[in-house]
Amino acid sequence: MINTLSRISVKGKHKETNEESIEKRAIKDDKAFEKLMEYYKEYLYKTAYLYVKNEADALDIVGETIYKGFISRKKLKDHTLFKTWITRILINNAIDLLKKKKKLSSVDNNDLFVAGKNMDDVIKYIDLYDAIDLLNIKYKNAIIMRYFNGMTIEEIAKVMDLPEGTVKTYLHRGKQCLARLLKEEE
Repeated sequence: MINTLSRISVKGKHKETNEESIEKRAIKDDKAFEKLMEYYKEYLYKTAYLYVKNEADALDIVGETIYKGFISRKKLKDHTLFKTWITRILINNAIDLLKKKKKLSSVDNNDLFVAGKNMDDVIKYIDLYDAIDLLNIKYKNAIIMRYFNGMTIEEIAKVMDLPEGTVKTYLHRGKQCLARLLKEEE
């Protein structure tokens, strides 16, 4: 499938990776879009789940994201921003769903299974997710994209349409808030 996610430089020239080639074709070609969504589906699901903490809702969000992405993909001018663009659609869908439900979901302790962890670790894991849910949405978005999705500051800035310095501030303040919240729970 897609062998590499990084750009390859050959004697100062940029060589297009397989992912970039598929992203470029996905804007016009239905099969390429389908292949790209197959590649991103786990990433999209994990991101959606971090927002809603519910498998069915996360799957609904992913489905809605893929549908909206498919319908509006020809509006995307720069194929290199595909992941950023589809992530933004997903986050907007997740926030819309949370607004409709008029509440933030919390982790259901009965549904949580963490293999190979003792009960103290599971409780800390639950506490972290509950604390993330309590964060201001701008801090929550930055924390999820950086630490759960592994996005760079630059990528987060593009998704959130903010300067990189602001993203760094959101991450710093978000971590401070998390530390306070987790300390209060001890």
